[in-house]
Formats: sequence, structure tokens, C-alpha cells
Amino acid sequence: MASVVAGARRRALRDGDRQIDTAHLLHSLMETDPEVRAAFDGAPQVARVLGYLVQRSIGYGLRWQGSVEDSGALPLLTQPGWSPAAVTAMEGALARAGARGEIRVGGTDLLAALAADPECRAVEVLDHAGVDAGELAARLVEAPPSRQVSQG
Repeated sequence: MASVVAGARRRALRDGDRQIDTAHLLHSLMETDPEVRAAFDGAPQVARVLGYLVQRSIGYGLRWQGSVEDSGALPLLTQPGWSPAAVTAMEGALARAGARGEIRVGGTDLLAALAADPECRAVEVLDHAGVDAGELAARLVEAPPSRQVSQG
């Protein structure tokens, strides 16, 4: 997870964003974790998600630069350099790993937490790419990490 967070932090800095948001986390996950990519419905869906994320990082498409991401899922949680929704997603990923008795968070734990928040930026990216985030979250809840298989 350290490489995912480091990648998200670099992406936020490069994009000129004040905070790491859920789209930064999703982008870093998609680039670094083959299990996360396998959780999607095949290579075309992965390519569409990455396409939207790349467009965002070069300034096209979905624009959130300079604004704070707050999905409203929970009262405003603060962590310097992190959007409230990203903090909530990280806490959800930790809780999911803990429920399995794991102390380490896997990429699919974070993906499940991101997909479960219908108001976060990561879900907005997924929606634009044609991914049903609710169905993805449900599929991830059913399958433990390392055993998730792509539908299709």
C-alpha cells in the first residue's frame, strides 16, 4: 500500500492538487496492482478507466483541481494532504483487511472501499468509464483478496 500512497501523492503534486483524493488513489491502484486490474470486467474496461484517469491527469475531462473532495459519507474527517473521502476510503480498506484478520491492506481492499462510496471522485471516474461501482463493490465483498476473478 505504501507504493500506492506514494504514487497518489506524486500524482496529486504533479496535478497541482492540494490533497490526495480518491481518483489519485484509484489511478495509483490501477497502475500498480494486477489484482485490482483483474477485478474489472476485462481489458477493455480497464483501458477505459485508465483512459479517464489519464485524461484527468493531463487536464482534460473530469476537473476537480483546486477543490476539496468530500463525498458527505461521513462528517468531515481531516488529515493534512488528504481529502476527507480519501481518508474514509483508507479507513474502510483497513477495516476490510482487519475483518479478515489481516494487518496489511491489499489493493482490492482499497478498491472495494472506493467503489462503495457513490459520491467519491473515484466512483465518478468509474461511472464515466462504464463501470457499475455498486456491482464492483459487491463482487469485491464476496471474493477475498487473491481469489478475485474478473467477470467475463
